[in-house]
Amino acid sequence: MPQRLHYGWIVAAVTFVVMMVGAGVRATPGVLIVPLEREFGWTNATISISIAVTIFLYGLCGPFAAAIYERFGLRRAVCGALLLLAAGVSATSRIEVPWHMTALWGVLVGCGTGMVAMVLGASVANRWFAKRRGLVLGALTASAATGQLVFLPMLASLSSAYGWRMVSYVVAASALALIPLAAWLLRDYPANVGLPRYGETEITPPPVSTMNPAKRALLALRTGLGSRDFWLLSGTFFICGASTNGLVGTHLIPLCVDYGYTEVVGAGLLAAMGVFDLIGTTASGWLTDRFDSRKLLAWYYGLRGLSLMFVPFAFGYDALGLSVFAVFYGLDWIATVPPTVRLAGKAFGEANAALMFGWIAVAHQIGAAFAAYTAGFIRTSTGDYFAAFFGAGVLCLAAVVMALSIGRRPEEDDLVPEAA
Repeated sequence: MPQRLHYGWIVAAVTFVVMMVGAGVRATPGVLIVPLEREFGWTNATISISIAVTIFLYGLCGPFAAAIYERFGLRRAVCGALLLLAAGVSATSRIEVPWHMTALWGVLVGCGTGMVAMVLGASVANRWFAKRRGLVLGALTASAATGQLVFLPMLASLSSAYGWRMVSYVVAASALALIPLAAWLLRDYPANVGLPRYGETEITPPPVSTMNPAKRALLALRTGLGSRDFWLLSGTFFICGASTNGLVGTHLIPLCVDYGYTEVVGAGLLAAMGVFDLIGTTASGWLTDRFDSRKLLAWYYGLRGLSLMFVPFAFGYDALGLSVFAVFYGLDWIATVPPTVRLAGKAFGEANAALMFGWIAVAHQIGAAFAAYTAGFIRTSTGDYFAAFFGAGVLCLAAVVMALSIGRRPEEDDLVPEAA
C-alpha cells in the first residue's frame, strides 16, 4: 500500500503560494516607478525613498515575525499579514503626494510582506522537515522568483493598458484571496495533526511559548551581536540584498527604459530571471544538503559580482547580452538563502535558526534599502546607472572573502535561550 503524503508537503505548498504572492507585492514598485514619474512629476530618487522604506521594514519585521509564529502560530500570523497587505496595497490607489506612498506602500506593505518573507520559509522548513530541509527551503525561497514570473509581466501589461491603479487593485485582490486557503490548510507543527517531522519516526510535542515576541526577538539580537559569525553572515547578506532586491529588482525596468526598451520588456527580463532563479535556488537547497555552505556562498557571490559588472555593457549586445545576463544572474538571484540558514543553524542551534536568520535577513533588507535609494540617487545625479551596477559587483567580490571566514564553533553560552 503506498505511503500517504506527509502533511508537511501540503504546508510547504501553501507556504510557497503565500510567499510567492508576498514576493510579487514586494516587486511591484519596479512597475510603478515610471508611471508615477509621468503622472505626478516625482523624481526617481523621491519614489525610491518609499521603496527603500518598504524594503527596510520587509527585513526588520523578519525576526519579530519568527517570534510571533512561536507565540501565536503560523496560521493566525499569516492570515493577519495577508489582510494587512490587501489593505495597504488597495489604499495606495488613492495616493496624491509622496508621503502617502511612504505611509501606505512603505510602512503597511513593508510590514505585511516582511511577515510572509524568507523567515516564514525557514520556520516551515525547520518545523516540518528533518530530512530534505535544504531542498524544501530552496524551493520556498525560489517562490520569490516565481512571484516575479507570475506577477511582473502581467502587472506591467495592466499598467500600460489600464493605468497603474489597476495594478494596485489586482495585487490587493490576490492577497485577499489567499486568506481562506491559509486559514484552511496551514498548521503550526506536525504534532498538531498527529505526525512526526518528515524524516523522523517519533512525534515531538510542539513547544509552548509564553514569552513576549518582542522580548524573544531582542534577546536573540543581543546574542547575535556578540557573535563573530553573526556579523559575517549579516555582512554577506547586506551585500546580497544590495545586489538583488534593492538594485536589480527595483531599478532594472527603469534601466531598460533608459536604453530605449519598454517597461513590458524590462518586466519580461525580470520574469526570465525568475525562471532561472527558480531552478538555481532549488538546486542550491539540494547542494546545501550535501556540500560546505561556506564554499557555496563564496561561489554564489563571486559569480553574481561578475554578472553585475557585465550589466553596463550588456545593452551594447542587444538581445544577446541581455539574455546572457538574465540566465547567468537569474541562476544566482537568491541561491544564498539555503546555505545562510544552514550556517545560522550551526552557529546558534537548530531551534533558533529561523529567529537568528530573521535578524540576518534584516541586514539583507538594510542593504536592499540602501541600494534602492542610492541607485535612484545616482541615476538622478549622473543620468545613468553605471556606477550603481558596477559598484554592486565589487561589493559581491568582497562578500566572497567574508563567506570563507564564517565557521567558528559557537560556545555553549552563545546559543539563544529558547522560548519556554
